[in-house]
Amino acid sequence: MSLIDGFIYWNVSPVMFHIPGTSVSLTWYGLMWALGLIISRQVGLYIFLKEDRYTVNLPALFLMIVVPAIVGARLGHFLFYDLHALVSNPFVVVNPPFHGLSSHGGVFGILIGVYIWCRRNHAEYLFVIDRLALVAISAGACIRFGNLMNSEIVGVPADLPWAFIFAHVDQLPRHPAQLYESVFYTVFFLFMLYVWHTHAHHLRSGIILGMILTILWTFRFVVESVKENQSAFEHDLSLNIGQILSIPYIMAGVALILLRKSKYTVRYSK
Repeated sequence: MSLIDGFIYWNVSPVMFHIPGTSVSLTWYGLMWALGLIISRQVGLYIFLKEDRYTVNLPALFLMIVVPAIVGARLGHFLFYDLHALVSNPFVVVNPPFHGLSSHGGVFGILIGVYIWCRRNHAEYLFVIDRLALVAISAGACIRFGNLMNSEIVGVPADLPWAFIFAHVDQLPRHPAQLYESVFYTVFFLFMLYVWHTHAHHLRSGIILGMILTILWTFRFVVESVKENQSAFEHDLSLNIGQILSIPYIMAGVALILLRKSKYTVRYSK
């Protein structure tokens, strides 16, 4: 990374290092995915142990988050951005390299996976998803930083002092949209962790999820306006696919807050 013509010249290799004598390499993106999973798992453990609810089968819960998240993100990418490839060859979903993950699809996968776990363990769905939505923000921050290291999901051209020239893409200064998201998610995660720590004991289940859905996806709707479209067909749309897919999450968040708002409820019993 250096400065050229007043812009940040981003020429970072996506590969951290190659393992000598093999074709195996460690990428920044893979590292950030792993770091996101580790951080979110540890924060999740802390939250559930602190509240002392549903602590018996937590390993299975985290498994029901990770697997559906990856499957949903992979399927979502092809359903939303490359349907032709999926129809032509359904096995493209499992064919390496695994480029192309949709966060909208990943969130939907998590919602389904957690619902299945809650049914099996007789757990309150909204309570569990409240806490998991919170920890998922930290994973999102890591993954978006991984996108930055990969020089992918770049922003549109911009004449700003903090614009990045992504050398692996072209020589145009662009919005570092991945960095915008990573920084926002980090700050938002800390804010929501504070909300949980100070208010969760008397907020109705679903309020935290409603806040996260509304605020996070509103930000996503806005930041999508400075991103390059991921598929050519989006050029003919007034809103890109990322913005269109953010609207249902925003509406769901507002609806949850309104439905569960009855201000405060009594402290739950264990």
